[in-house]
Amino acid sequence: MSDPDDVVAYDRALAKVTIGGPQALTGPIEIRDYHPAWPALYLREAERIRGVLGDRVVRLEHVGSTSVPGMPAKPVIDIVLEVLDSSDEPLYLPEMEEAGYVLRIREPDWFEHRLFKGSNRNVNLHVFSADCTETGRMVLFRDWLQSNDADRDLYTRTKRALASRNWKYLQQYPDAKTTVVTDIMSRAEASRQRLGA
Repeated sequence: MSDPDDVVAYDRALAKVTIGGPQALTGPIEIRDYHPAWPALYLREAERIRGVLGDRVVRLEHVGSTSVPGMPAKPVIDIVLEVLDSSDEPLYLPEMEEAGYVLRIREPDWFEHRLFKGSNRNVNLHVFSADCTETGRMVLFRDWLQSNDADRDLYTRTKRALASRNWKYLQQYPDAKTTVVTDIMSRAEASRQRLGA
């Protein structure tokens, strides 16, 4: 995606991958204190997804800030789902739509990523193919933040600062976090290599 500060290029790039066109933000980005119900909300949604797709679910993980105990977050449960081939939409799309999920983003150039929104739930469901390296990165990021106070604090401060800015689109907020996420991921990956994991 283009630089979120280069408005024209960003608008074009976002429109290219967003189904139904990008939607402008209608209010501020809300970062809430950690809520202990978030893991249960994930488990309920995971059970629903498994009920819809059955053995087509290769991997399902709670990721994002709501998966890190104690971390403030947007009150949206981020879930990563791996299916055999995320580009093979007939494999899973009809059943997901029938269950009320809405396909919002299709990014064939970025790991064949698909993003569904829950129709009546605050859910971001990221779909990738089996053994996608991006799934591994999301899980490593989650696990690192769960165990590293300094980076959890850094990420929290960054999120709060970026959430206070005026954005045209919600997607600009996560895109603006790229630098700090890359910085934190470099430490997480270095630690994993030292431990031989």
